[in-house]
Amino acid sequence: MSAPSSLVVDRYELGPIGTNCYVVRASRDAGEAVVIDPGGDAAELRLELARLGASVAAILITHGHWDHLGGVADLAEGTGAPVYMAEDERAMLENLPDLVPQGVIARSYTPDTFLQGDETLELAGIEFETVRVPGHSPGHLAYHADGCLFSGDVLFAGSVGRTDLPGADWETLVESIRILSERFPPETIVYSGHGVSTTLGSELERNPFLAPLRAS
Repeated sequence: MSAPSSLVVDRYELGPIGTNCYVVRASRDAGEAVVIDPGGDAAELRLELARLGASVAAILITHGHWDHLGGVADLAEGTGAPVYMAEDERAMLENLPDLVPQGVIARSYTPDTFLQGDETLELAGIEFETVRVPGHSPGHLAYHADGCLFSGDVLFAGSVGRTDLPGADWETLVESIRILSERFPPETIVYSGHGVSTTLGSELERNPFLAPLRAS
């Protein structure tokens, strides 16, 4: 059993449907933070960061669905933080105003750094590994750091990402979760795009959608 993660992870439910946004710091007194999937409410998030005494070193995006992107432009412009995103999902951020539901206001933005997967990012004193995990969306990325896996909408506590959306595929999603389960130990903490945190091991044991992995 590995030691618990030393990272400090704060979760905020932001945007019209309360999508999880994570503020990740190397320690409680760290002066920098990495923000993952700011789905909205950038002004509120900036106040929270100020309360924590942390500037934004980078903004990481797991995938290009609108509910994960709503606060990106305002947060990036307000803090000067670079935005990292999968290259093949950039169009979803760059064309965001055309992709949101009626009544939702969003601004487009062009990411600063384009990712493919299998990169190592040194940000705010934290080493993140990028993992390409398509299935819920074609260019979906997960980010792993110090025993924590920020899985976006690939894997949830008791569920998995939808595969009834354009570019989604059930068999691809299951294979992506298999890759995660083989690459990281069962005690890895999973911080999902929606809902509460879990562990890889718990989901592999009990998640009803992962029966194909238990049978293989």
